[in-house]
Amino acid sequence: MYAVGQLKMRSSEMQPGDDNVQIRGNYEVGGFVLWQKNPDLWYLELVVSGFKVSAGSDGKVSWNQSSSQPGRANRGPPRLLRRFFQGLDPRCTASLFIESVCVGERRVEEEECFILKLETSSTALKAQRLDETEIIHHTIWGYFSQRTGLLMKFEDEKLVMMKPSKGRERVFWETSVKSVVQDYNEIDGIKIAHSGKTITTLYRYGKSINHKRKVEETWRIDDVDFNISGLPNETFLPPADLKREQEQQK
Repeated sequence: MYAVGQLKMRSSEMQPGDDNVQIRGNYEVGGFVLWQKNPDLWYLELVVSGFKVSAGSDGKVSWNQSSSQPGRANRGPPRLLRRFFQGLDPRCTASLFIESVCVGERRVEEEECFILKLETSSTALKAQRLDETEIIHHTIWGYFSQRTGLLMKFEDEKLVMMKPSKGRERVFWETSVKSVVQDYNEIDGIKIAHSGKTITTLYRYGKSINHKRKVEETWRIDDVDFNISGLPNETFLPPADLKREQEQQK
């Protein structure tokens, strides 16, 4: 699969306190391109106002890097990109929720939806543990239209503990992502969402730390195509420095 799209983003500053954070200011504009050969082979490149982020999976390890920070490989099994679950890959969405439970019903964008909830297992959380971080819990909700079966809304909540070094306090990062998925159009017989809006809330807290920030993203898919030829597995390899780091850790 190949997909290219546009997005605009804006965010609040990291603000102290528990109060509701308001997003103000102008949007930053950018675009992205995404390639996928199978669920575990994918590559994303995103550029917003000159700031570049790339991420990928070669089937063994997933990784991410940005123009301002060094690259990082993720432990555990290869991770799927959240953007796949925003109506871009129905197969990945169905696979993700195969072991979920139905927890209720709700109306989303004028559609009556049933809600599926998925709790990440302790085994999966343990596999993703790093020397400096530990995932406490990770929960996902999918809101699916009762009329069409299509995903209308996606929520993702994760709590990560930063393991304290000597003399430092324990700090937690709570990330909440809420995406509304819209404009389904048929591409080669497959219903693909072509627009959406995502609100991400970052909450950092500890004994003496309490800060919150919000990021808003509005995105649109311009082009999607399937059965792209000439996509060798080398397209999805991590950068050379990350590859060397992984080999040294074995």
